[in-house]
Amino acid sequence: MKLWSGRFRKETDALVNDFNASIHFDQRLYKEDITGSLAHAKMLGDCGIISAQDAAAIQNGLLSILEDIESGKVEFSADNEDIHLNIEALLTARIGDAGKRLHTARSRNDQVALDFRMYVRDQIPTLIRQLLGLESVLCRQAKQYQSAVMPGYTHLQRAQPISFAHHLMAYAQMFSRDVTRLEDCKKRMNECPLGCGALAGTTYPIDRKATASALGFYAPMSNTLDGVSDRDYALELMGALSILMMHLSRFSEEVILWCSWEFKFIELDDAYATGSSIMPQKKNPDVAELVRGKTGRVYGDLMSLLTTMKALPLAYNKDMQEDKEPVFDAIDTVTQCLPVFTAMLDTMTVRTDHMRKAAALGFINATDCADYLTKKGMPFRDAYTATGHLVALCTTQGKTLEELTLAELQTVSPLFSEDVYEALKLENCMALRDSFGGPALRETSRQIEAVEAFIQAHAN
Repeated sequence: MKLWSGRFRKETDALVNDFNASIHFDQRLYKEDITGSLAHAKMLGDCGIISAQDAAAIQNGLLSILEDIESGKVEFSADNEDIHLNIEALLTARIGDAGKRLHTARSRNDQVALDFRMYVRDQIPTLIRQLLGLESVLCRQAKQYQSAVMPGYTHLQRAQPISFAHHLMAYAQMFSRDVTRLEDCKKRMNECPLGCGALAGTTYPIDRKATASALGFYAPMSNTLDGVSDRDYALELMGALSILMMHLSRFSEEVILWCSWEFKFIELDDAYATGSSIMPQKKNPDVAELVRGKTGRVYGDLMSLLTTMKALPLAYNKDMQEDKEPVFDAIDTVTQCLPVFTAMLDTMTVRTDHMRKAAALGFINATDCADYLTKKGMPFRDAYTATGHLVALCTTQGKTLEELTLAELQTVSPLFSEDVYEALKLENCMALRDSFGGPALRETSRQIEAVEAFIQAHAN
């Protein structure tokens, strides 16, 4: 018999029972459910709502159930539909009437809201640790390749010279923002819905501040309707995870390009690549491709819950049972992607020779040529036009700018002199870009140090 069946005259149809049950996915909330119930039982006893003996029996019973679940001795039943009713039924079977008193001054609505909020909150530190681990690898690789010249791109066209370290630090900045977004999300969600009841609180003299404190929350949620119907925290987490996956996907796209024979900027370790079933020469960047593909999955999880919530009136509706699977899936996906992506980057071989060769062929020092003329007194727009003429000349002759003779350079301006060749050298072009945030060695060193300090400050 179901715990809520008092006013019903028929058994639930088997199809409805299967359709309605959530135990096959919400059983992962068992620890949060028991933790919340332990705090609730203690509060009931402390407030004199139930006897101290019953409170103690409930707590001991819950701890024994937790031990049995974690040792694999408990089999959940769909007849009890969800993790909350399964645990309550187990408790009552073990300790008798005292177990029936646990649900005093509580509804499944605030119980569900509490369990889910605690689960989401408690997953965030793992996500942050994984992100900081990725940033640590980026810092290690960046230190090694601060002088490795590569072309920076716009429109996927070679644009200006940067270092590989500078490129990696761009992603480190993105992942730092992901960390702080997750931290903000955790801080904002850390209010306790326990005690909100079904929607309107309770007539019992409960102590919501005591349960909030016992469960690690800053405070109780201040409106009971909001307490049971809010899922902003889950949406906010999935929004943060979607942005995080977008960053991983952009990085994956570049890894895929860099692995190709057309670029060959990096080579992945054999342990983080796969082969072809028919083409023996192939070495495929499947890790990066899967991360890129799984990004759409996390986006879909976010859209699923946004769509579920978009027209729900207050307070709780059964639609909200659909909140957990997309959140579980998004968290599972991201926590699977981050470690393998990190290991892939940590073990890759960087082909600085190919990067340097690509940088030499793209006229990426053209802006430096125009800057040279500008510093000699020519207006920038005139210098821009003159350099454009030189690029056209190089194109017809199959040369780079630094391969032009001084006489050829002087056909567009007498301001050119021998010192232009130092100005056009790619290493110097990069070294002179020492404005704040740029690719010069001094600046990339500062960026790496700043990210390392960020990792240290947020690794708690």
